[in-house]
Amino acid sequence: MTLYEDLDRRFFPGFKRQKIQGSDGDIQTLVGGSGPPLLMLHGDPQTHLCWHHIAPELARDYTVVLTDIRGRGESHKPGRTPENVAYSKRVHAREQLDVMKTLGFETFRLVGHDRGARISRRMALDFPDRIERLAIMDIVPILDFYENTTAKVAQDYYYFFFLTQPSPIPEDLIKGSPEKLTRQILTGLPGQVALYDPDIFEAYLASGASEEAIVAMCECFRAGLSQDIHHDREDREAGRTIVCPTLVMWGEQGVVGTHFDVRGIWSRWAPDCTFAPLPCGHFIPEEKPALALQRLRDFLK
Repeated sequence: MTLYEDLDRRFFPGFKRQKIQGSDGDIQTLVGGSGPPLLMLHGDPQTHLCWHHIAPELARDYTVVLTDIRGRGESHKPGRTPENVAYSKRVHAREQLDVMKTLGFETFRLVGHDRGARISRRMALDFPDRIERLAIMDIVPILDFYENTTAKVAQDYYYFFFLTQPSPIPEDLIKGSPEKLTRQILTGLPGQVALYDPDIFEAYLASGASEEAIVAMCECFRAGLSQDIHHDREDREAGRTIVCPTLVMWGEQGVVGTHFDVRGIWSRWAPDCTFAPLPCGHFIPEEKPALALQRLRDFLK
């Protein structure tokens, strides 16, 4: 039994592990529970394991689908591509839609944290007929992020600007001790109060240590500047917004909560929006899982 198989057996009892073939590679997927379909997408530098407090509870009422997004965990990890297109959130979104279609779900509810929230938002904008309800955790859209960045934001979220440097500058620097960067992000952000399960924390460190995972992380952040920000500008110019009911959650003590006008920004992108600030930092699913679960239950039903 592999490390990931053991952790899934322990933390997601009753969930079925499977690899789903996409157009570019395999996506590691877990499915558990019964009821309306619900896709949950994790952030960086984590994997689907970040939902271990929340997903088993939601599986009482929903068919919960957890994936490792491309570049993380046991899913495929494309290398460098021209203009970082392999890691655009649009490509991510299409891949996750294919996973759900393979499982037989044409429409579904959607929850995303961090990078998973960026993918979820893009999915709701590009495929509005597929998403019934959308829950977003602790981001502002990438266009608004860069337009409103201050020196303090750049200091607190330093890796947004480090990881986007031309290849192979950040890759070479990270390779010397990849666990140090992962550990710093998971434990060193402002307002951070997460209490990680020790075995899951070690799995996060291991997941980000390979050379292909390091490339994937850098390419995903580069795609924010080369692809995602361009797609956001197109949407803004066209007046395109998210049409489904949307829940926006954020940590009041984190970078997003302390430096951005979350309500103002998201009101422009999602007119049918509900706001839920939480007393924590960035890693909501592992900092305030009980509160997050209650907000999700109230919203998703």
